[in-house]
Amino acid sequence: MNQDKLSLNQVTTGQMLGLMLLAYVFSFAIRMIWVYQFQDNPNSYWNGELMINTNDGYFFASGAQKELFGMHAENPRVFGMWDYSVIFFTTLFVKTTPFSLETVILYMPAVISSLVVIPMILIARLYKQTLWGFFAALLGSIVWSYYNRTMVGYYDTDMFSAMAPMFILYFLIKSTIDLNLRTALYAGIAIVIYPFLYDQGQAIVYAIGIIYGAYMFFFHREESITYKSLILIFIALMPLGLDKPFTYIVHIVLLLALYLFLKRDSLQKNSLMMVSAVAFLLFLIFGDVFILIWNKIASYTIKGTQEGALHFYAVNQTVREAGSIPFEVFANRTSGSVAGVLASLIGYIILVLKRPVFILALPLIGIGIFALFGGLRFTVYAVPIAAMSAVYLFFIIGEYFHNRRLKYMFVTFATAAMIYPNIAHIIEYKVPTVLNKAEVQDLVKLKEIAQSKDYTLSWWDYGYPIWFYSETSTLIDGGKHNNDNFIISKIMQTRSPQLAANLSRLAVETYVESNYSVVANVLFGKGEENSSNPNVLLDKLESGSYVLPKKTRDIYLYFPYRMMQIFPTVAIFGNIDLTTGEEERKISFFPTTVVQKRDNSFFFSNGIIFDLQKGEIILGKQRKEVEQFVITENSAKGDIHTQEQIYHIDGEYTVIFMKSYGQFLVMDAETYHSMYVKMFVLGKYDKNLFELVVSSPYSRVYKIKK
Repeated sequence: MNQDKLSLNQVTTGQMLGLMLLAYVFSFAIRMIWVYQFQDNPNSYWNGELMINTNDGYFFASGAQKELFGMHAENPRVFGMWDYSVIFFTTLFVKTTPFSLETVILYMPAVISSLVVIPMILIARLYKQTLWGFFAALLGSIVWSYYNRTMVGYYDTDMFSAMAPMFILYFLIKSTIDLNLRTALYAGIAIVIYPFLYDQGQAIVYAIGIIYGAYMFFFHREESITYKSLILIFIALMPLGLDKPFTYIVHIVLLLALYLFLKRDSLQKNSLMMVSAVAFLLFLIFGDVFILIWNKIASYTIKGTQEGALHFYAVNQTVREAGSIPFEVFANRTSGSVAGVLASLIGYIILVLKRPVFILALPLIGIGIFALFGGLRFTVYAVPIAAMSAVYLFFIIGEYFHNRRLKYMFVTFATAAMIYPNIAHIIEYKVPTVLNKAEVQDLVKLKEIAQSKDYTLSWWDYGYPIWFYSETSTLIDGGKHNNDNFIISKIMQTRSPQLAANLSRLAVETYVESNYSVVANVLFGKGEENSSNPNVLLDKLESGSYVLPKKTRDIYLYFPYRMMQIFPTVAIFGNIDLTTGEEERKISFFPTTVVQKRDNSFFFSNGIIFDLQKGEIILGKQRKEVEQFVITENSAKGDIHTQEQIYHIDGEYTVIFMKSYGQFLVMDAETYHSMYVKMFVLGKYDKNLFELVVSSPYSRVYKIKK
């Protein structure tokens, strides 16, 4: 089939810019649906603006606070504007526009991510098929996975995840068409900048660069420009290892100098071939290419961690993003439906057969397919090229319509059919803000009490919000949550107040003194022969006479209500014998609600039945005796009043009814005595060791007195 027949009437540059603007506005407007849905919810606002809806966003927002307001000076985990592009652009926007920090972090994901429409349209225009790019941009900019990770409020580096590689792809494809060294220079500069925008995708760019080299050698090995282009690209791919931002400046200056040198016509092709080969080898060696790619794969496929002779529970064993996903989920997130992803895969095969240069996009498609095994987060990379492939297929099929109007109608209808399930998903995807207003108020109260050098200990999910709203540091957070999870989990689940207080003080002071090392490794010595048994140290920490390091700062324990749903997961990390890796005991903790009350029995939503008369619970086919039934109620002053009914003194389970929440908890008797249950659910604590400083139905914060 004649390729020229595929193109609708080629549009002018002005019309192309208009289509870009239209696609951009469409992408941004669709993302405003979430704002419309939450704009009347006062619990989602803080400082007059809707709050963000991703925990990781507070990591970057804290960095912006550091740059803008000088906050977090003593937090070793808060980075600056040259460490992350998101912090850089946030700082720039806040300083140069009238918008507040809260407004910038809310809308920046939509502003940046919608730029993906530009390279998609530009790529299609290379083949005089601008409308192909336009229809693909309408689809690709709002597909399920890309939307989820770039919606309004999803303040994270994911806003660059698919957009930045598409710009690189555009310049590389263009360089294979015009064989212009300047285009290769632009591609090289885009590659240099890419790690600053989104370093998590560096392995993908490496793969694209390698395929580009193979493609250029296979199809254009006779032209000298091929080897000049490869020299620029391979040098761009090779990391310099300098401090930021100098690495980017030096790298770009180096590329410009090489470009000026390579422009000379006197250079011999054989010499250029040798230099490009050397550049390729240097890239492979200094870029640690294969190690990087393997580490990325291994981090999402290999479970469990071990330090020396110690065994720790790994986070990727509990994170949904890191698990395999069904094909239907993969299809929905990549294209919006199973039919859509099949159209994309068929379209990509046809696209490569007719336009072989699109083999450069194979790493993007490949990493998307890897999501079936590595986790749903990888689907986002494949979205733009999958959209272009599907729409390309529609144009191919459209050529069989002899009537031009019918052809256009078919392409429009087919694209709209793929867009529809994605918009339907967006309307239903009512993801809440990370915290509600009352929870933020509790953290702000903590900020008023604490100093910036102080530490607040809680589960890693809440680390970044704790930074942002309380300006205190944490031991674990969204980016530092491996072996030290054991320490926080142990504090949360132990029944010993002394252990909780002593371990908190020992861990924080050791963390600071050891220049912010992994505390669990320092305290337990990785289980080496000359180190003490970790179980011996834990036993000693239960003693009130244990000699602690000198106190240099205050430490707070943060117990949020929202942690109740994930407490079984939290408990897993500390419920392990570090020397064997074996589970210490069976933990049962079931938050639930009543769906029916009949014959003196509560029928819970999770299938458990509580017989109030016999004091028993029915778990499946088993009957278990209940030690006690406890009713809690929160007072207006923040106190918690309890009523207890004893059933069986040796019962295995305890049932709690949190009356103020309408929430039931069914748990084993040992978990009932855990610090989280005692200090948050029951409001009971050792006043010699802890001081309650913040109390609300949403969270309770205790200051450690030791």
